[in-house]
Amino acid sequence: MMHTLSLFGQWVVSFKRLPTLLSRVFCLGLCVALTACGFTLKGTKQLPFNTIYTNLADNTEFASNLQRALQASSPGLQFVNDPAQAQVQLIQISSNEWLRDLSLDAAGRVEEYELNLEFVFQLLDNQGRVILEPTTLRSVRELPYDDNVVQAKQSEINVVFKSMRQSLIERILYLMSSPAVLNAFQNPDTQPYQELLPSPSSAPAPGGRPLWGAPVIDPGAANGGL
Repeated sequence: MMHTLSLFGQWVVSFKRLPTLLSRVFCLGLCVALTACGFTLKGTKQLPFNTIYTNLADNTEFASNLQRALQASSPGLQFVNDPAQAQVQLIQISSNEWLRDLSLDAAGRVEEYELNLEFVFQLLDNQGRVILEPTTLRSVRELPYDDNVVQAKQSEINVVFKSMRQSLIERILYLMSSPAVLNAFQNPDTQPYQELLPSPSSAPAPGGRPLWGAPVIDPGAANGGL
């Protein structure tokens, strides 16, 4: 009798857990189905072109993540090495990433940093016509600093800059899939030709450091050549 009651109790517990298990299976199945159907985040659409060239260095984490995001949005999109073979060119004009002292204590030591990221780019068609004018994207974050834990704060800065770059990629994708870009791509004769621009720059902004490696803190000099 006791053995029967024990089995009955186990069955009741299993039965109570069933809705949770079913909900997990349902959520997993839903995720798989959405992925198979090409589901993308709200605000992004299928890109109107199939081939793209970019002058971003392909050996950087930022360029790799951007490529993956674009291809996730448009699975048929191909990156090519020859601008002449691309329907669209994503041209980096400049990029900067730097730290700025936001507040100091009475002894002149940094208490808070401002993290800055700036990326300027444009989109051209294969005839050099502008389908997205030079666009500047900026991101700014504030981060408390403690010179007693420099290594820990450097790691935190790296993480924050990585998050800022990922946010930047989402904004680039949003702009590239916008109705304005679609209209410009489909009506190229109405678009102006590219003006002569300087070579892509990754030089630091005043008081800043080059993009995409997070600036390294120098505990002995807040703004000195890092």
